[in-house]
Amino acid sequence: MGRRKKANRNRIDGWLVLDKPVGITSNDALTRLKKILHPEKVGHAGTLDPLASGLLPVAFGEATKTVSFAMDGRKVYRFTVRWGEATETDDTEGPAVATSDARPDAGEIAAILPDFTGTISQVPPKYSAIKVDGARAYDLARGGDEVELAAREIDVHRLELVECPDRDHAVFEAECGKGTYVRALARDIAERLGTCGHVAALRRLVVGPFDEEDMIPLETLEELGQCAPGMGLTEAHADFILPVETALDDIPALAVSRQDAARLRRGQGVLLRGRDAPAFSGLVSVTTQGELVAIGEIERGELLPRRVFNLAPDTSGAIIVERT
Repeated sequence: MGRRKKANRNRIDGWLVLDKPVGITSNDALTRLKKILHPEKVGHAGTLDPLASGLLPVAFGEATKTVSFAMDGRKVYRFTVRWGEATETDDTEGPAVATSDARPDAGEIAAILPDFTGTISQVPPKYSAIKVDGARAYDLARGGDEVELAAREIDVHRLELVECPDRDHAVFEAECGKGTYVRALARDIAERLGTCGHVAALRRLVVGPFDEEDMIPLETLEELGQCAPGMGLTEAHADFILPVETALDDIPALAVSRQDAARLRRGQGVLLRGRDAPAFSGLVSVTTQGELVAIGEIERGELLPRRVFNLAPDTSGAIIVERT
């Protein structure tokens, strides 16, 4: 038998900022999104647990080459800690493993927050995706193995107490860097306050350059209906696609001529000369006449291509069709 012909897919280059609902995994959300848009290539930047809601950046086509830039950016979470009960998983999914009658008040909580701000040491939850001897920690923990993870340094840029709605709960907002586990932060805050606790609710508000204003609920996209495979996005769906270069806002931009852009696309370096040549080294976002060409790196006066882009003609990277 011959090979089955690959189903038609829609060419999309860009980002969609999904508002993931509670109760499904990030991969579940991606599967539902694939059924709506039928993209050629798709991936997400930063997993959210099923109990968490909020911002899930989804990269299509050439945007998948910029995922690492989005994941390395700052993240903002709003989370609720329930005092008086520690769980196996440090959230609501696991069974209780310890209880306490102690309940901190707002003044006590605010007083210790500076201890959890800046560069701090954190032991990740044993139910995490960190690999231990080639296996995921959560797989080992679910199998009954004893899991011991080493402490690591993380950056918490901001940690604020938002409110204490009742004596059993407190709501926080944290702005943190890559590798921070909010569940571990809640666990350690509770321990510092002489009680125990776990995350009862979690919502992600910011990932790198993407924030709440960019978010689109999954239900909204589903209500718009499916795009026909191979026929491109409808105008309504295409309105939600952000340019590939959105993820590159944190690195300098450099404009080059079309001739130099052609060299970069062939994998060749470009010598930077003259008074307009940048006086710095490192990564840059390279454009020509407003079109993204590559992620390049400047070394000793030469621009070297590290990622080269082949974008579709329009901004969204999609063929847009009107429905009647």
